[in-house]
Amino acid sequence: MAPYSPPSSGREGKLRLDFNENTVGCSPRVLSFLTEKLTTEQLTIYPEYEATRRALSDYFQVPEAQFLITNGTDEAIQVLINTYVDDNDEVLILHPSYAMYRFYSEVAGGQVRELSYRPADLSFPTEELIAAIGPQTKAILISNPNNPTGTAIGIGDIVRILEAAPNAAVLIDEAYYEFYGVTALRLIDQYPNLFVSRTFSKAFGMAALRVGCLFSQAENVKFMHKAQSPYSVNLLAAIAVRAAVEDREYVDNYARTAVESRDLLCRGFEQRGIRYYPSQANFVLFHAGSQAIPVRDALRARGILIRDRSYELPGTVRVTAGTPAQVIRFFTALDEVWK
Repeated sequence: MAPYSPPSSGREGKLRLDFNENTVGCSPRVLSFLTEKLTTEQLTIYPEYEATRRALSDYFQVPEAQFLITNGTDEAIQVLINTYVDDNDEVLILHPSYAMYRFYSEVAGGQVRELSYRPADLSFPTEELIAAIGPQTKAILISNPNNPTGTAIGIGDIVRILEAAPNAAVLIDEAYYEFYGVTALRLIDQYPNLFVSRTFSKAFGMAALRVGCLFSQAENVKFMHKAQSPYSVNLLAAIAVRAAVEDREYVDNYARTAVESRDLLCRGFEQRGIRYYPSQANFVLFHAGSQAIPVRDALRARGILIRDRSYELPGTVRVTAGTPAQVIRFFTALDEVWK
């Protein structure tokens, strides 16, 4: 296995356009709620999740029996793989995509098979994926929209994949749902092989707390619960998420701002003749060619962080869409260093 070592140090205080996080902060209600609810006694007690489960059930409009609260999307992937994938079982993933799909599949002893996004436009290879599904396929892991490409598929293609793989656990990772607006969540009652994950690390601005959800039919959730540590989500995260889902206006406003900023990024690249890929998430992948790493380093020296993705797609760089003012700052700096 190749270790996954993201460049995650020395980021505080800079304009963070590298990890697709919320760039302005979580809802003020989150900190207020933590201050109000947290006591010294609570820190001595293992976390209890009843109130959090009720709040999330109300927010997602899904019965409590149909989801797990997880330590971010990472644990959602891990629990699903540990439940349904044994040694040498085939796991289908897309390339490029979220590194943790391969990571947890390999840890579990699965045989990972990659299918590439279509090179011309990085669109989703629906036909190719369906053709690759066989009786040996036990899991299919799909990010929708996908990171780092920003491309997405609709409900029709998701249904086709589900119906082509009745004996595989199909995960639709909706980490960027708030910026896309299309969800497979309403299909879980119809398809027993469907699993949907959500995170509070992106639009909600709580990446440091590590909290998410994994949805499926109740029988699947019972099985996965056996493969999950009973206290994997810490108390602060469990409390904070209750306040986060109450402030729906904040999340909606931030998502609208990020989508506006995404459009500004695309127009800015067009005006400069820089090739980019249309995105349905809160980031844009663009081509910098041989300048990819020099541009990344030059912007970092100016306090702006972007993510080089050349190790997956040569010459590409990913930039997060935060606020319009942040987009202006990014392009002002990019114009200074672009050759």
